[in-house]
Amino acid sequence: MNVTEKILSNHLVFGEKKAGASVGIKIDQTLTQDATGTMAYLEFEALGKEKVETELSLSYIDHNTAQMGPNNMNDHLYLRSVAGRFGIKCSLPGNGICHQVHLERFGKPGKTLLGSDSHTPTGGGLGMLAIGAGGLDVALAMGGEPFTVKWPKVIGVKLTNSLPEWVAAKDVILKLLSILTTKGNVGCVVEYFGPGVRTLTVPQRATIANMGAELGVTTSVFPSDERTKEFLTAQGRANDFTELLADEDASYDKIIEIDLAKLEPLVAMSPSPDNVKSISEVEGTKVGQVIIGSCTNSSYRDLTIAASMLRGRRVHPDVSFLIAPGSRQVMQMIDRDGSLSTFLTAGARILESACGPCIGQGCSPAEGIVSVRTFNRNFSGRTGTPNDLVFLASPETAVMAAICGEIVDPRKQDVIKYPQIEEPESYDHDDWLVVPPPRRRPEIRRASTIGEPPKNAPLPENIEGDILIKLGDKITTDHIMPAGAFMKFRSNISEYAKYVFNCFNEEGKESFYERALKVKNAGRHGIILAGLSYGQGSSREHAAICPMYLGVKVVIALSFERIHTANLINFGILPLTASEEELEKLRGCEKISIKDVRSKLKVGEPIKASTDDGKEITLSHTLTEKDIETILAGGKLNLFAAKK
Repeated sequence: MNVTEKILSNHLVFGEKKAGASVGIKIDQTLTQDATGTMAYLEFEALGKEKVETELSLSYIDHNTAQMGPNNMNDHLYLRSVAGRFGIKCSLPGNGICHQVHLERFGKPGKTLLGSDSHTPTGGGLGMLAIGAGGLDVALAMGGEPFTVKWPKVIGVKLTNSLPEWVAAKDVILKLLSILTTKGNVGCVVEYFGPGVRTLTVPQRATIANMGAELGVTTSVFPSDERTKEFLTAQGRANDFTELLADEDASYDKIIEIDLAKLEPLVAMSPSPDNVKSISEVEGTKVGQVIIGSCTNSSYRDLTIAASMLRGRRVHPDVSFLIAPGSRQVMQMIDRDGSLSTFLTAGARILESACGPCIGQGCSPAEGIVSVRTFNRNFSGRTGTPNDLVFLASPETAVMAAICGEIVDPRKQDVIKYPQIEEPESYDHDDWLVVPPPRRRPEIRRASTIGEPPKNAPLPENIEGDILIKLGDKITTDHIMPAGAFMKFRSNISEYAKYVFNCFNEEGKESFYERALKVKNAGRHGIILAGLSYGQGSSREHAAICPMYLGVKVVIALSFERIHTANLINFGILPLTASEEELEKLRGCEKISIKDVRSKLKVGEPIKASTDDGKEITLSHTLTEKDIETILAGGKLNLFAAKK
């Protein structure tokens, strides 16, 4: 077996080990973050459990840390109290980004991790099966319920040789994105193997696994080997090490070979992480902003590389240069080794250890300038600047751009010597900002800005729907529910719902929110049309909850992404697919009637839709019996309540 199959087999609760089959797996660890966590814990409360039933659950506060107005701190007080109430550890603001901290302090090879954040697969760098999911699925896992997922096809990525100077782990995943793209990989896991794996440290592996989320795969996995043991030992966690290797005769559904020695620096241009160019194609591009950070590239290794390049130098006067250490551990270590002073002397601005600009929380670039970032996503407008120009690159490439004021191929210059970075024999590990649950269970603190999870009605027998919006391909959860300044409303669905598809609203015209409410109040159902790969990006279940709150009953698309499909099902929205020909017919109408939909779902008959201009459309789905049961009930909360 390969590593993926070994972990899945060790955690299998039900289902067949066959690609595409629905299986249930036991979850050992969970994590939440404050932007998705409040709703997840409200949902956990609704389950009526006395405490979590996992080996370890952590609540991280790392997203909404700017605390503009009372909303965010209200959430944080709720999160800390609910963690204490139900036996959950709480990582307080300032301790760092959930994925970086979890990798450093809590991840364990061979364990399963479910997180309410799409970049949870970072844990794959440690040999975990780490999967991003919606908050409700995480709440159920905390309650001891198996997590349902499709048994994956495993794409083996064979790495050979070692990275040359000025080529980084970021370039490995950008290369893979150029091959597989961001769509068409649902139901797959990427597993890395081969002699090149041994040349990569755990922080480098974590960078690759983290940004594997952009491929749309279930997760990415590395083996747990001597390099893993070195990292855990340096973290003071040698006892957490377990060797986990693929068998010599392990097979994969598909193999992609990447010769690390032949890679070159790469850059992903707006508006997608798979819009990958060689550095020679973008060389000479003027740059106005550079940011080192995010859960992809904010490790101690990343920042010491950046500091080494900057020592004795200043950033270009036309560049705004920002550094965001991924954790308090990293911040303390760059302070003690002098890197922090180097950054300050070079002209850098130091941000707190949080998600910050990666999710549009400040540091938006000016209009028309290129921002080079070591982040994982560059979806249009994600920074908070409409039509932004964000290039994703390695720390090496980004720092060189900060020094020169333009994108430069670092291999062609001979002024800066390539930094030779050794992993520390011991990392600082001071966990006092991770608060354990107290002996006496506290009362839950719930402020006025925190709402309740909205309830949905069961799916009606007949859907009489208005098409609320017609969308194209690769619609992300950022398109559906904006991040940045709007994230403070995530604990209050009635308020946050006002901003559904906010990026598509036109000034002076009826907004999506207004249109959806009008249809709902008229007693009709809302329908969304989309193209390929609907629901890319974040795990935020709000992209399903808020449309559900506004009366959306059906989304029809050419294809869906995994996490968003699960979230739609969890909240009782029916995801249906159509052929390109049938979808074009739907784009030409405004109203749709779907008769006997409950009955047809129950018996497995084809679902037919009638348009307002007399056409009949055939729609399809890949729902399991359990999915259908959930949708018919109006979502998992309804289903769980009915079974209590």
